[in-house]
Amino acid sequence: MQYQHIKYDQEGPVTIITFNRPEVKNCIGTRTHRELVDAFDRFRSDDEAKVAVITGAGDSAFCAGGDLKSNFEATEPTSHPDPEVATLCPVEEADVARHNRGEAPGILGPSRWTDIYKPIIAAVNGVAYAGGFEWACFADMRIVEEHASFGITCRRWNIGLADGGSQRLPRIVGMGRALELIITGKVIDADEAYRIGLANEVVPKGQSLERAVEMAQFIATLPQPAIHADKEAAIRGFGQDLREGLRIEAECFNRLLTNSDSSGQLKEGLRRFNERDHPDRIKGAAKTPGIVRNEMES
Repeated sequence: MQYQHIKYDQEGPVTIITFNRPEVKNCIGTRTHRELVDAFDRFRSDDEAKVAVITGAGDSAFCAGGDLKSNFEATEPTSHPDPEVATLCPVEEADVARHNRGEAPGILGPSRWTDIYKPIIAAVNGVAYAGGFEWACFADMRIVEEHASFGITCRRWNIGLADGGSQRLPRIVGMGRALELIITGKVIDADEAYRIGLANEVVPKGQSLERAVEMAQFIATLPQPAIHADKEAAIRGFGQDLREGLRIEAECFNRLLTNSDSSGQLKEGLRRFNERDHPDRIKGAAKTPGIVRNEMES
């Protein structure tokens, strides 16, 4: 697919997916939706792509949500044979039923996908409103610029959340904070986002993408199978009772042991630990952020 509304860049193991409509604050229309579905399927399927970073073009918006003007100007249902003129919202009964069954990828891209177990980082470089807020929540971590802001601003237009906001936001900040944001539609700044646990880091204006790529590059140096297994266990186990969560964790861990590729990496990791040839086991060479080694250790 030729992308017009997004950019897809590969920097070694890091994939950068950019909402690329700065003239409309990176709003997502029908074509953007299709391009995002294609892009994330491409990322998910590419064994060389280890970590994704999502961001917005320009310096004023990460993403301001759905392109309401273009969607309301469209008149055809989602099942229309020409996707260029199809609306995002389900219109016909078949579309509504498909959406209710969870068979549609999402309204503003593949927001309903829950099986991408590769790490995803959002570089939030401006406003993240409505569906853009939901896309920030789609990521595993959020690097937020000091001038950025978040809000369920679609509240004032009587438009509900349809891209995971009602489900992912409570998992990130807790039900009380999430309901406050969802019900009131209030806008919060970067500092408040950090205080409630929505932002993982706050950085100066213009530095979120650089910091996110730096983090992604580091993550890409780590053995990937254990990251994928642990992310899958965390996502699938969240909200389950403890017994079921532990069962899911065991399933993912045992798959890690029995898969030939991942078990080989596990054996290599154990060897590096025991033979002290990993940087984190060598005095003065540690690469893991925040690691501290006792000066008395040999």
